Parts: sequence; C-alpha cells; structure tokens
Amino acid sequence: MYILVGLGSGFHNAAWNVWIGNMANSHEVLGFFHGFYGVGATISPLVATSLIIKAGWEWYSYYYLMTGAAVIALIYSTSAFWAETGSKYQEENPSFPGRGGVFAQTRLALTYKVTWICAVLLFLYGGIEVAIGGWIVVFMTNVRHGDPFESGMAETGFWLGITVGRFVLGFVSPRIGEKLSIAIYILFAIALELIFWLVPEFIVSAVAVAFVGFFMGTIFPGVVIVATRLLPRNLHVAAIGFAAAFSMGGGSVFPFMVGAIAQAKGVTVLQPILLAMLAVSLGIWAMIFRLPQHEVSHQV
Repeated sequence: MYILVGLGSGFHNAAWNVWIGNMANSHEVLGFFHGFYGVGATISPLVATSLIIKAGWEWYSYYYLMTGAAVIALIYSTSAFWAETGSKYQEENPSFPGRGGVFAQTRLALTYKVTWICAVLLFLYGGIEVAIGGWIVVFMTNVRHGDPFESGMAETGFWLGITVGRFVLGFVSPRIGEKLSIAIYILFAIALELIFWLVPEFIVSAVAVAFVGFFMGTIFPGVVIVATRLLPRNLHVAAIGFAAAFSMGGGSVFPFMVGAIAQAKGVTVLQPILLAMLAVSLGIWAMIFRLPQHEVSHQV
C-alpha cells in the first residue's frame, strides 16, 4: 500500500514543481510551496502524537485524517486543473511527441546533461538532509552529551531551518541568480558543517546545524527552477520527476550507509561523511557553469 502512496506522491510532487517552476516569480512561489511542505512535515507528527496520547485515538485512526486531507486535495486539484487536458498540453507544446508516452519523454530527458546534473545533486541533497535529520539526535546525545530533550530540539531546529530557508531565500535567490545562489548556499552549508564538527559545544552545534538546514532548504526548489529554465518545456515533467526520484533514492541510500559505518566506527564519522557529500555536491553543481550558454540544452 505504501508503494502506491509513494507513487502517487511522486507524480503529484513532480507535476506541482513543474507547474510552479514555469510561473512568473517562480522561485518565490516554489519557496513557499516547499516551505509549507516543511510546515506540514513539522506539525503532522505533533498532531498525531497529541491525538493518540491525549485524545485517546488508536494509532491507526490518524490515517483517517490523512485520507480526508488527500480527498480534499483531490477535489481542489481536479477542479483547479479540469481544463488542463492532454490535448491542450500537446497543442501548447508542438514538440511533444505523439507516441511513446511518458517513458519516451524520460528517455529523451536523459539525453540532456542538465537532467543528470540536477538528478545527481538532488541524490546527494536527499541523502544529506535525511542523514542529518536521522542521526542528529544520536550525535548530539552521544558526542555533544546533550539530554534527549535538548538533542530532540536540535533536530527540530534543523527541520525548522529548512522550512524558514525555503520561505526566506526564495526571495534572495532570483536577485543573485539561480545557478550561482545554489553554489553559494552549498558553500555556506560546508562552512557551517565545519563549525558543527570542529567546535565541541552543544549550543554552537545546535545553532550551526539549524543554519545548515536554513541554507540547504532552498536547494531543491532552486534546482527545479534551473531545470525548467534550461530544458525544453515538453521535458519538464519527465526530467524533474526523474531528478526528484533520485532525491528520494539518496534519502534511502545514504542514511543506511551512514548507519552501517556508524555501527562500525562510531557516530563521530557523521560529520566528515556529510562534509565529503557537500563537497561533491558543489563539484557536481559546478558542471552547470562549465556548459556554454549555447550548449546548455544540447543533448549528451
């Protein structure tokens, strides 16, 4: 059942990202879109815990609430986009091939360098985000010697930083430039990760990891914007869907890898691994700048 939930969420997420990415002021709007995603991700566990512990709900009752929210989303999405048919899309995008369907579009999208650069960066981004979120409590408890509540608040600070960063930096990035801003944010994340690693103080580490989240939060929407700027319009859904799937893959692979290494070497290995991943992310993104303007949308 969860496979179907994930499949539907993936299609839905890719479609919203593409639609917003083609708007005017898309960076600001996409920042709000992903920011409210962060708000929901922060609030939902608190609501579920309160309903189960204080209101006496059974653990499975919360799924009724989520099903109701999904039905509401289905109703307003269907009514809002009722006129946006496949035939209308093909008329607006003459280069859209009539045959082959979504798989043909994905194969075509994979012949563009930009698709792979964005996908690999989001693969690393997803891994970094989930690895920090999944292991920060253990690190802050065992290495920084915080109590469970304080360590849990450090994790909350990280996710809150991601949410606030998406709201705030969405207004900053267009003034710097989408491609350059992502490189700058990764550099800030590297500097803060170094502080997090090398300064053995609980408060300093908690503040540093919150700001790591702040600067990393807008990377995902920023990559979506760059992809919509550099790829043909008819490939946006396929390319962004592929890149988003890579992000989820990173969120699955890297926490498992970090966990396996931590079991063998200790949780202190978390910081050098994260630094290495951030450095590789910066190197991958630098490839965007090496593409001459007239070759940005050229095929591999």
